[in-house]
Amino acid sequence: QVQLAESGGGLVQAGGSLRLSCAASGRTFSSYAMGWFRQAPGKRRDFVAAIRRSDGNTYYADSVKGRFTISRDNAKNTVYLQMNTLKPEDTTVYYCAANRFDYGLQDITKYSYWGQGTQVTVSS
Repeated sequence: QVQLAESGGGLVQAGGSLRLSCAASGRTFSSYAMGWFRQAPGKRRDFVAAIRRSDGNTYYADSVKGRFTISRDNAKNTVYLQMNTLKPEDTTVYYCAANRFDYGLQDITKYSYWGQGTQVTVSS
């Protein structure tokens, strides 16, 4: 098993930036692909970004391409989501998740472990 804990959420004005962090403990962090998802009230949990364990390739939802960057530091057992040019529609709870299969990275059912979520609020 792996335990995940997000941090870095908060309130920011439109056009601003935040960096979310997700610290992992338990099994070897480098054994997992990692993803970020978000879920607004009354909506489904949607894929945001993911990073492979094998080659470090990254994948993004169309809505965040060019604005968000996912990265990982295996030595620190941490995955990051750098969010730039934030928009009010980015307001929601963000969750990190671990995927041991290293495939189907946009498929929420492939992720076995989840953090508790961190709130991001973008004001206009």
